[in-house]
Amino acid sequence: MDYNRRQLSDEFLTELYKDLLFPRMVEEKMLILLRQGRISKWFSGIGQEAIAVGITKALSAQDYLLPLHRNLGVFTSRGVPLKQLICQWLGKPEGFTRGRDRSFHFGLPEQRIIGMISHLGAMLPVADGLALAAKLEGADFLAVPFSGDGGTSEGDFHEALNLASVWDLPVLFVVENNGYGLSTPGREQFRCERLSDRAHGYGMQGYTIDGNNVLEVYQVVSEIAAQMRQNPKPVLLECMTFRMRGHEEASGTKYVPPELFEQWKKKDPISNFEAFLLQEGVLSQNQIGDIRATTKATINHAVEEAFAAPELSPSVEQELQDVYAPAGFEPVAADVSQSREMRFVDAISEGLDASMQRHENLVLMGQDIAEYGGVFKITQGFVERYGKERVRNTPLCESAIIGAAMGLSLAGKKAMVEMQFADFVSCGFNQIVNNLAKTHYRWGHAPDVVIRMPTGGGVGAGPFHSQSNEAWFAQVPGLKVVYPSNPADAKGLLISALDDPNPVLYFEHKLLYRSVNGQVPAGYYHTPIGQAQIVQQGSDLSIITYGMGVHWAQQMLGSFPQAAVEIVDLRSLIPWDREAVFASVRKTGKCLVLYEATYTAAFGAEIAASVASHCFEWLDGPVQRVGSLDTPVPFHPKLEAQFLAQSRLAAAIEELLAY
Repeated sequence: MDYNRRQLSDEFLTELYKDLLFPRMVEEKMLILLRQGRISKWFSGIGQEAIAVGITKALSAQDYLLPLHRNLGVFTSRGVPLKQLICQWLGKPEGFTRGRDRSFHFGLPEQRIIGMISHLGAMLPVADGLALAAKLEGADFLAVPFSGDGGTSEGDFHEALNLASVWDLPVLFVVENNGYGLSTPGREQFRCERLSDRAHGYGMQGYTIDGNNVLEVYQVVSEIAAQMRQNPKPVLLECMTFRMRGHEEASGTKYVPPELFEQWKKKDPISNFEAFLLQEGVLSQNQIGDIRATTKATINHAVEEAFAAPELSPSVEQELQDVYAPAGFEPVAADVSQSREMRFVDAISEGLDASMQRHENLVLMGQDIAEYGGVFKITQGFVERYGKERVRNTPLCESAIIGAAMGLSLAGKKAMVEMQFADFVSCGFNQIVNNLAKTHYRWGHAPDVVIRMPTGGGVGAGPFHSQSNEAWFAQVPGLKVVYPSNPADAKGLLISALDDPNPVLYFEHKLLYRSVNGQVPAGYYHTPIGQAQIVQQGSDLSIITYGMGVHWAQQMLGSFPQAAVEIVDLRSLIPWDREAVFASVRKTGKCLVLYEATYTAAFGAEIAASVASHCFEWLDGPVQRVGSLDTPVPFHPKLEAQFLAQSRLAAAIEELLAY
């Protein structure tokens, strides 16, 4: 291995050696503990240490690192306490996730480390958001996410590179090419000669280096980082390496030809660097022995302390409490004396505008939302008021944009993402349900992100622009879901969603945009998330609904002039106002749950089941559900009218009133 020390001092080379050796010896200890049955699982980075250590040493303490399983050297080189790392691996309460997740699935924003989730590629768009924060602040820090060679086939890899290039973001994308994605060799994963060649297709520089040569890694990354600070643009760095253990220990290595192990054993990053330091006279054999002995003692002491640390004591209350961050803001009541007539669409726009004025760190992102104003014109005129830095057109890459929104929030910003249609959110599903939703529960950081979701049918838009998909997200702990039915709530709920530090999905029905008017208070106010509203008092029947269902219910009651029907508008689905619903049903004795989503497994089914469980003794009839047909949303107006729940509402009300 060809080492070139350039002007590096003996002291620095010694420090680099210690940093390189430390994660190797930690891993060797962990493998012993694994064989003893004292830990449950291990993903080994033996053979790849030079990448994590060389990169970390080359960067500033202000640069963000987004490591993977085989990057223990990132954590140890940044000085993360070993005892706490071991507690994390043991699932102890002193670990970073307090037993809620394993290995390196956590973040340490104060040390500028953002850990992984199991889904490959998912953190690359998050790095885009962190780098965007640097650009918005005029700061010179970088974001450095790691990927394996297998992860470069993921959509998030391509979306993240494209977004970083289009926005000139200072992201150093690091690919550790160890030849295998678990057991699948590179020749079955991609056809390019070098993964760095992909950089050119995205308009960025790409480099391939020897990932086992710690000096080459350190020196190349130092040069790239200096270049990126002067001229912020993304770079793709491929580091050629090899892992000497299985993907994880249980998978073994039988799929790897034995001669590969022999070839790469000769390229071991530690034994080669050790030999170089001996040759240069930087260290002697005795000094190396002393360093190893000291390192071993340090590790053994940390292991003993970690195993002696208190065991976890489960608490249901604590588990539920930590799914969401506290709201953290004082609600502002609406001043109804200053109300004026406004369309639903204009109320949303006004709520967003008020929040942009209140929060200078709020960034809006979405397709066509800048000069064009969005397909529904919610953000029309926003570019002129707030500039293109804060009102950002995005490429067609839902996953990357949602991931970038999370990255912005990790760097202290607020982010709003507009889905052009709620249907398109399926392309960003993983970022929402696994990244945004689980982060606060896992390691205590609530992603401050709102996703606006133009939803619903009735406009002849067919199967891919009309779905009511709120139930996809209501089942995921960590997300909040709101769904206003009138202009005043549309403004107030959006302001509340943007003030809430938790990820919120804000559903806005497209048909209501320009068909519904109402009195909207002026100024800045909150409609409380999780608080239902009684739209109409009654004593004969409770209709529990939200969104367009509120209007269907009001329209239908003209056909039942003798009935005293109570209409409860949920306004929020997660959390939903159980007490208001139960109080209404206990008063009337009859309950009909109305929703636009398809009948089976919709959120209305949860409401119906809860009412049946908690109000059974007060019921004078079966809990009725009225939803849309269990088909995709059809295009033709006659088929769509038949599909929608509205077409079956009158019969259901009549049947339940007569029961």
